[in-house]
Amino acid sequence: MPLPPAPPLPLRRSETGDLLSVHLVTLGCARNEVDSEELAARLEEGGFRLVGEPEDADAVMVNTCGFVEAAKKDSVDTLLAAADLKESGRTQAVVAVGCLAERYGNELASSLPEADAVLGFDDYTDVADRLQSILSGERHTAHVPRDRRRLLPLAPAERRAAVPGHALPGHGTPTDLPAGLAPATGPRTLRRRLEGGPTAPLKIASGCDRRCSFCAIPAFRGAYVSREPAEVLTEARWLADQGVRELFLVSENTSSYGKDLGDIRLLEQLLPQLAEIDGLDWIRVSYLQPAEVRPSLVSAMTGTDKVVPYFDLSFQHAAPAVLRRMRRFGDPDSFLSLIASIRALAPGAGIRSNVIAGFPGETEADVQVLADFLSEAGLDALGVFGYSDEDGTEAANLDVQLPLEVVEERRMMLADLADELVSQRAEQRIGDTVQVLVEEVGDEVTGRAAHQGPDVDGSVRLENTGGEVAVGDLVTAVVTGSEGADLVAEPAGRPRPVLSGAEGRHG
Repeated sequence: MPLPPAPPLPLRRSETGDLLSVHLVTLGCARNEVDSEELAARLEEGGFRLVGEPEDADAVMVNTCGFVEAAKKDSVDTLLAAADLKESGRTQAVVAVGCLAERYGNELASSLPEADAVLGFDDYTDVADRLQSILSGERHTAHVPRDRRRLLPLAPAERRAAVPGHALPGHGTPTDLPAGLAPATGPRTLRRRLEGGPTAPLKIASGCDRRCSFCAIPAFRGAYVSREPAEVLTEARWLADQGVRELFLVSENTSSYGKDLGDIRLLEQLLPQLAEIDGLDWIRVSYLQPAEVRPSLVSAMTGTDKVVPYFDLSFQHAAPAVLRRMRRFGDPDSFLSLIASIRALAPGAGIRSNVIAGFPGETEADVQVLADFLSEAGLDALGVFGYSDEDGTEAANLDVQLPLEVVEERRMMLADLADELVSQRAEQRIGDTVQVLVEEVGDEVTGRAAHQGPDVDGSVRLENTGGEVAVGDLVTAVVTGSEGADLVAEPAGRPRPVLSGAEGRHG
């Protein structure tokens, strides 16, 4: 039976008859990038025209980050900069969405009158109508924040319900969609790519069930909900058809994938299915909890075709006493054992992590335990953050809070150590043969090796390419030098050309 024709788009026009335009600004993590592309699809389906520059937009929508203090400040500064455009350009409205908007709601709206509206996650499904009303001069009442963990049942297996921000009501049956919106059939979210590079994040779950004492994310992102494998696969195929060569699987906690679907090992089954998709070369898994990384998952990630041996492990600290106050698990021996098990199967595996310096109650001895662990771990990338209180978290009320100058002193010491260790690890790769996914071709040719994640883990500068490479090529190269976390390499042979569209699927 043929599908019914798609309904005409409800075009949004200004008083002069021009299509109303919107510019999206994305801050924060790869999960926010996916949210922005879903918002873009809903806005475009709702009749708005997407534009690449804020100066050309009737409305600027800022997808904010609300994770740590520096990210909050960046979000507020970006909203204020966008609001300045209302004085000098065509911009009529500035709208805050994303984690900061969800986390603070009416409080943010009251403290930041320069923003014309603050939209929460529950506004996403009707975002085009919301934006139209804002541009029409209607006042939007911001939501009162609530603990989103309470919106779904406590038991993971009982959570199979629509999750705000995941899918549009009534879109569970196949329908035709305008060109460029993803995917055209099957269960899916709406998505419109905003960046055309060879890498794209793919959200496989939302929310988090962990209760880390320093983290506010579960309260405003909600309980953990996995996307159905069929939905993930459908979106992955669409991304491959769009020319994506590398899928970056993202969520707040990827190692929990499937627990609410009745199978905690579901990721190990999903990876081989993703690997069967024509056109994809790399599949990368992000954000794993060390306590949840089982041997079978390590085997799947190191032994499945196209899955790059890359482990994003959230250690946060190594001293057992500090980890207990963080409501986390582990110690140096268990962490080093996990790293050893990974490198036994994939000696060249990339391993990255983040740690927090100056957590309440942390002693000099605890800092030394962490430093000793990092010195032995041989990590490829490491982020060091100074502790800061987060509203509504248990850690904010712990006693033995450390002075800010002590926190910063320890952060700087560990950051310096991290730079040294990461540089040493990169230097050890000189002489290795690596695969490099080309991301930029200009005065220099740069890309990433399999052990380097997008944006945060360093890059590879390719030399002596002879001008024969293009963005999206996968080049076999020999590492000839290192500069901090970055590598320098030369092609070992001719690069394989980009395959796209029908060529990529049938060539």
